Amino acid sequence: MKVVALVSGGKDSCYAMMKAIHYGHEIVALANLMPLDDSVDELDSYMYQTVGHQIIVRYAECMGLPLFRRRIQGSSRHQELGYKETQGDEVEDLFTLLREVKRKIPSVTAVSSGAIASDYQRLRVESVCSRLGLVSLAYLWKQDQSLLLQEMITSGIVAVTVKVAAMGLDPAKHLGKELAFLTAYLHKLKELYGINVCGEGGEYETLTLDCPLFFNARIVLDEHQVVMHSSDAIAPVGILHPLAFHLENKADVQHLKSQDNLHDICTQKLGSVYEVHDSLEGCEATYKPLDYRADTMDDIEHKFNISRTNNKGTFSLSFWLQDSCNGLQEDLRIVLGKIESQLLGLGFGWENVLYIHLYIDDMNKFSEANETYVNFIRHEKCPFGVPSRSTVQVPLIESGFSSAYIEVLVSNNKSKKVLHVQSISCWAPSCIGPYSQATLHEGILHMAGQLGLDPPTMNLCQGGPDVELEQALKNSEAVAKCYNCSVSTSAIVFVIYCSKRVSSSERLNIQEKQETILRQMKISHLQEADTYKELDPLFLYVLVPDLPKRACVEVKPILYVEDGTDTVPEALTERSRSETPSHYWGFQPENWHDSCIQKCVVSGKICAIILNITSELATKICFDSQPTDNVNNGQYSLPKAYMEKISKFCIYLLDKVMTDNDFTWEDIMSLRFYIRESLQMSAQLLQPMFCNALFELSEMSHNNFKNGEEPIFNIVPVIGAGKSASSMDDVVTCELLARKY
Repeated sequence: MKVVALVSGGKDSCYAMMKAIHYGHEIVALANLMPLDDSVDELDSYMYQTVGHQIIVRYAECMGLPLFRRRIQGSSRHQELGYKETQGDEVEDLFTLLREVKRKIPSVTAVSSGAIASDYQRLRVESVCSRLGLVSLAYLWKQDQSLLLQEMITSGIVAVTVKVAAMGLDPAKHLGKELAFLTAYLHKLKELYGINVCGEGGEYETLTLDCPLFFNARIVLDEHQVVMHSSDAIAPVGILHPLAFHLENKADVQHLKSQDNLHDICTQKLGSVYEVHDSLEGCEATYKPLDYRADTMDDIEHKFNISRTNNKGTFSLSFWLQDSCNGLQEDLRIVLGKIESQLLGLGFGWENVLYIHLYIDDMNKFSEANETYVNFIRHEKCPFGVPSRSTVQVPLIESGFSSAYIEVLVSNNKSKKVLHVQSISCWAPSCIGPYSQATLHEGILHMAGQLGLDPPTMNLCQGGPDVELEQALKNSEAVAKCYNCSVSTSAIVFVIYCSKRVSSSERLNIQEKQETILRQMKISHLQEADTYKELDPLFLYVLVPDLPKRACVEVKPILYVEDGTDTVPEALTERSRSETPSHYWGFQPENWHDSCIQKCVVSGKICAIILNITSELATKICFDSQPTDNVNNGQYSLPKAYMEKISKFCIYLLDKVMTDNDFTWEDIMSLRFYIRESLQMSAQLLQPMFCNALFELSEMSHNNFKNGEEPIFNIVPVIGAGKSASSMDDVVTCELLARKY
């Protein structure tokens, strides 16, 4: 991509440019914001560094690139962490600046910035980029600061301190010193006082005088003066005010260009400088998607199916059409509109949604689905953060569904913590669209489906499905660390989707790789965290026709994150059993029942259950019948009577496991039944079976947990599912997540 680089003069923005070039992008312009008054060195701003702004004008000549500058006229008016367009705010100066760059250089598609740890800065850059249709590049984001500082010095960045404001840093001693000279001392201060060695806490600021991107010249600071802002005895604050400097031309331009395989950049001797003023001429309208509202949907009556669990705190709501004939985009538009209507009817909105499962019938239409999705779910409707999401292709049409099927997890409150990083970085894959990496709500971390994407390039890793799985787990771990936990010790459930293109032998490699990587992560995390608390997670492998980007695997973890109020996690711990027998439909407890049950109970509050009903177990459930022999041309058929009995057994066993662990059907947040497509049973046939089983259980147990006429479960058609990657051949797989309130 062609990139405009935001430059403050500091080391971070310069190194961010170098990283952008390393990953194949081309810097075509520079952009800088400076004080309204030239005599002012520093502004009271959380957003911009301006110390040394007098020298930035020469960056254009040093790099041979056009430099666009704007004087900051706004102030920090919108001081909340998240940002929305606010007239008079200093962020609008950045918008005006980048809008002019885009107008002058239409080929610009991305913006580079040096954000390392500040969500405040990153979110504002991402907001401006989103409004202008630009991609944010933040290659330093979440990187280890000690390693990062050393990389900057080793790469050839020559930067001096122009501000110090931390315990142990003395303006008289440390201003104007090169980073290479101060590195050891900064690490000593980190050990003593916990400072950020890259200055992310405002401990110090730098001015870059030379770097490998300065092809034409380096900057030489001839004269400066120290200006004290505070003479505090513990942490004095001082800045370096440049009085005189000059450029020193570089003779061996070609040699510098070859360092680190830097991208071929124009090296003309002089770069142009443009000062950007307020102007209405040539202003481009920012992108605003169409706003489809539930009350403006078409008046055509559709046959539809809706389900909802009973949990009063967090419940799942799903919707699909029974009379689909309109194609994916139209089906998805209707489904999203109906869900929005249901939410409004319950007094909720999209801001209450924690997670979305998007099932589509054709991954070739993934971009079309996103176009429709963004018309309903976007930042303006979700001020607390957009929901996390998983998208997979499943055999919907073949199983009697519409071409789009949505399941949303809804909370009755808005106390969620959303992680949504839109910038491309080395940290984890970006979520440029209206869906977030993860959503934490009341101790449960719902993570978006993770592909094996290389974060800085956003390309799938090469080397096969096991390599993709390893990267997907690493990406999941990067997200988990933002919540001070690890997927290796805090995961409740792993759902791992596998594409049908993955061969049987490759599936076995996937499972071996998964076990190895999680074991290594666990050892590393327990050493770093100095804790021995860990959960024993459940695993569910699901075989599907296709995944986004033609990926081989997608990993979807659910984690438990301690908030300090819960007791020590009780993983796989037996809780008090009910004394009331539950031998419904004549089923009796059998030793083999344990072979199809996976469960994880956490703190007596959260319960996850997975039931795996294989063909062999289906035969046992149906006594002397032989459903496993009903194979015709590769299609596995099952008599309706057998499936009815299997559905009752699933309900019986779920009820028993929940009762034994002091959970009820009213505690269920989500319940899915994965059904093999080869059974040749439509949703219209299967849903009444499970509904009848639940109704009969309700009658027999004298416990009314039905939700009116709506089912409390979702049917998900798949090619296969199972507890291991090598045997995804369950007849039925149940996935349940419950939480007490």
